[in-house]
Amino acid sequence: MSGELPPGTRLIELHIARELNTSQGPVREALCELEGLELVVTEPYKGTRVREVTPQDIREAYMVRAMLEDLAGQLAAPYFKGSVATLEKTASAILDAAHRKDVTAYARHDVNFHRLIVEGASNRILLRTWNSLAFEVRLQMWLRRSNINLTTAQEAHWKIIEALEQGDGKRAGELLQKHIFNFPANPSFLLTHIGKMPQTD
Repeated sequence: MSGELPPGTRLIELHIARELNTSQGPVREALCELEGLELVVTEPYKGTRVREVTPQDIREAYMVRAMLEDLAGQLAAPYFKGSVATLEKTASAILDAAHRKDVTAYARHDVNFHRLIVEGASNRILLRTWNSLAFEVRLQMWLRRSNINLTTAQEAHWKIIEALEQGDGKRAGELLQKHIFNFPANPSFLLTHIGKMPQTD
């Protein structure tokens, strides 16, 4: 996420184990998990390398995310109806990070906000699929490449909270989908790096 290891960097188990003062077993397991998240790639006779996460990768992941969270909003509305304190607290943390222009904190709290909604849907397949797309990593990469106004971007969370508090799952789902599709506030970034997202208006 920090870019300390750029795409193409070879990841040698023994060297990483020494650096982290551990055995190679946990390192091997971690690399397998990262490969499952499509963040590293392992090739026969070439070893493991950091994989480039392309704008197309991010675009495809976020198109799927929008569909998943539309469903999550619909399913989670009964759970959050009249009880959104946890979401409000997390949204406040997002706002604080936006004011501080702290991309790392913004991404962490933003992903936690959306995960709370997906968990509220009480559908383990939905949650597992959502988790498999590693959104905190992708979001940080997206934010670091863009010129997004974080304070403006976070405003959508409060409308989502309002819909969930009212138990309006249809509206919550629509707002989540629109928020995710339209997240890049800079149109030139959207067209240049991500490709044109479908509109939900």
